[in-house]
Amino acid sequence: MNAGQWLHARFGRIRSGRVVLLNVLALVAVVVAPQSVASASSPAPKPGTPAYMARDVQNMEAAFGRPLSQLENPDYLPEFSQEALSLYTSQLETQLQNPTRPSFTGGSILPGDAAGNPDREHWAGTRGLEQPVVFTAGDGASLRGDVFAPLPGAHDPYTGVALHGPYPGVVIVTGSIQASAGSYTWLAEDLAERGYVVMTFDVQGQGSSETLPHQGQDPNLPSCNPVGPQGAGQVTSCDGVPSEQNQNFVDSTENAISFFLSTPSAPYANPDAGSLKVNAYNPLWALFNRSHYTASYTPGRTTRLALIGHSTGAVIASYLQGVDPRIETVVALDKLTATPNAIADDQAVLGSLPGPVVPKVPALAVQSEYGFEPQPYFEANCSSLEPCPAAPGGSLTAPNLDAAPNPNREELTGFDAWKSAGIDSMINVPRASTHLIYTDTPPVLPASLDGQAMASYYTQAWLAKYLKHDPSAGHALLSPTIRYIGPNQDGKWAAESFSRDDHLSFYFCSGYEFNLPGGKKSTNVDVTHDGCS
Repeated sequence: MNAGQWLHARFGRIRSGRVVLLNVLALVAVVVAPQSVASASSPAPKPGTPAYMARDVQNMEAAFGRPLSQLENPDYLPEFSQEALSLYTSQLETQLQNPTRPSFTGGSILPGDAAGNPDREHWAGTRGLEQPVVFTAGDGASLRGDVFAPLPGAHDPYTGVALHGPYPGVVIVTGSIQASAGSYTWLAEDLAERGYVVMTFDVQGQGSSETLPHQGQDPNLPSCNPVGPQGAGQVTSCDGVPSEQNQNFVDSTENAISFFLSTPSAPYANPDAGSLKVNAYNPLWALFNRSHYTASYTPGRTTRLALIGHSTGAVIASYLQGVDPRIETVVALDKLTATPNAIADDQAVLGSLPGPVVPKVPALAVQSEYGFEPQPYFEANCSSLEPCPAAPGGSLTAPNLDAAPNPNREELTGFDAWKSAGIDSMINVPRASTHLIYTDTPPVLPASLDGQAMASYYTQAWLAKYLKHDPSAGHALLSPTIRYIGPNQDGKWAAESFSRDDHLSFYFCSGYEFNLPGGKKSTNVDVTHDGCS
């Protein structure tokens, strides 16, 4: 396969009118490209030059780093298949035991859809605690998830310091398009090892959660009136159906937060549970730190709880932080969203948010260069999820090979709004990153090799600063070296370190504005000098 065929195979969705041009770029890359993507210390080539085109092709190739690594490991697919089959069998048994609570989801129908990294299979019980939970949504649909926490007597794997509870809490919201909570288990485990109680869950109609509401006379039976009135924010008269709607994500996330905060003395309501076996409260409730932190960055936000969301979940986190006083900080994984255009860019969901996004709490954004597949630089000016030069209505514009993508593209979605509001915020755009670096997925779609490590590192450092209120965490956020501990191909946890600047985008700016100890504000909207001001 020559370079042009490789590009056509990898990026088949690029319009046929661009194929000749892409073949030229690929040939340029083969002729003049160095063996690896240029480091931050290398002089930046000019757009339109052979060196620039070669670097662009290399960057697109690097976006396939993780699936290629998985396929090169002879143990990966057999172990993944075994884990996927075991999970699928368990889900099938659950469905058979609850026939009146059907789950018509990818996670329940497709083996492996909800499986994570097989190298993490033995994490629970050896590196941390994990407890499955079942509770109901406000409309009675059963929601399923897991709660994670440190082991008794655990030590922080990075510092060796003993961990002592109670701990701050984190709730993680999935993306849409049938994303499953199992794809985010890796991040929950990373955070639990650092001293957090973390909950993942499937929103109604996704993963292992139920599809239909229970709002009829018999709570044990699903009830949906197709010709009845629509609920507030719903796009149909059947609440939560389809799952890919903003209101469903908002409702499920609010229910999940309420369940996470529940205790034996203040149990969760579990509406319309009927005879379903549910958890009356968070089984790891005693490990969560319920003391009110009165010196929180945001006045009145005294609950030690962070909300993390990916994709549609990131949009929901961006919105809920402005209206839910229980949230002290948020992390948006592709993308922090504040503008109407950025909200509309999430084309995977239906309906609209209940209101505008109003920056209220400190927010970390980790955002991607690419959507589900890479695209060449001349199609990257609009959005990672809706590349140019495709315009609304399908009209085309001629590509300009001599122009670089807008370096402000990612900061414009939400970071600029937080900065304008004077709320502490940070955005990092990992190099060669796709929309799926934040998930543990089988080698089906591209994801860079180190994108997950970058996302975890900055999430850990951000929560240390704004949830644990560690005065030294700001320095970790500004460190030129990334250090990450995760499983290798042998299933053993190992540390890796690499240069921050060599792993940040050279197309789109990363930046920050937040206070350091002593109240000194630190600002840099262009960490790697990509052209932002």
